[in-house]
Amino acid sequence: MIHVLFVCLGNICRSPMAEAMFRDAVQKENLSGRITVDSAATSSWHIGSPPHKGTLAKLKEYNISSEGLSGRQLDTADFEKFDYIIGMDESNISNIREMLGQPDHPKIMRFLDLTDHQKDVPDPYYTGDFQETYVLVKDGCEALLKKIRAEHSLV
Repeated sequence: MIHVLFVCLGNICRSPMAEAMFRDAVQKENLSGRITVDSAATSSWHIGSPPHKGTLAKLKEYNISSEGLSGRQLDTADFEKFDYIIGMDESNISNIREMLGQPDHPKIMRFLDLTDHQKDVPDPYYTGDFQETYVLVKDGCEALLKKIRAEHSLV
């Protein structure tokens, strides 16, 4: 089983959107038995909270299930469990490395470094632009699934 974890600051906007969208892509590719998906926050602000209403609205607009999404904080056990730990921005990456005590580990990567965008996923909690986040997360999900397929010979 391949385990993927998306991480952002609060686990209410970007990372739960990525979790839901990547899970949807995995299901559509009939890989649910091979890939598991989760999300977490570097902060403890929204533990147990549902995703932001903007994230929920965007997922609903594109008919992507938000079932089971709930805020939680990243912990050291995640480093052992997950094969891919995907941060939404450079600040998240720095926090992940510090929290997990792994200053430079290949399983930790910035989401859009897998795409041609090569930038942070802006936080719609602050920008209010959930459509931009959706488009960037969609591109990131496609690139990540392609990477996982190649690295694990999934056809």
